Amino acid sequence: MAGLRVRREDVSMSEKRQRRSYTPAYRREAAGLVIGTGRPVAVVAREIGVGEQLLGRWVAVERSRTDGPPGALDADERAELTRLRVENSELRMDREFLKKAAAFFVAEHQNR
Repeated sequence: MAGLRVRREDVSMSEKRQRRSYTPAYRREAAGLVIGTGRPVAVVAREIGVGEQLLGRWVAVERSRTDGPPGALDADERAELTRLRVENSELRMDREFLKKAAAFFVAEHQNR
């Protein structure tokens, strides 16, 4: 009898571990424990008896559900965005000019 191994095919379905099902309300409440308290997912998962990865997915879903899309920009933000875009464009042109100037001086120095 020593060394007797049980093959996976020999185990009946009733002996296999059944997958547990959780209600949406339970999932939201469990995710709320992590989000509301700021405790790590691993700690909360251990306390309520679910897997860390599973609880992590629930938290991600709940966060994406509660974090709506960003609102429209107000007038001040739109003005700042326009100013920053203009500044960005000017800086890109300056950089291109400086790259060409540096290449010119390097070539000039190598020809001496």
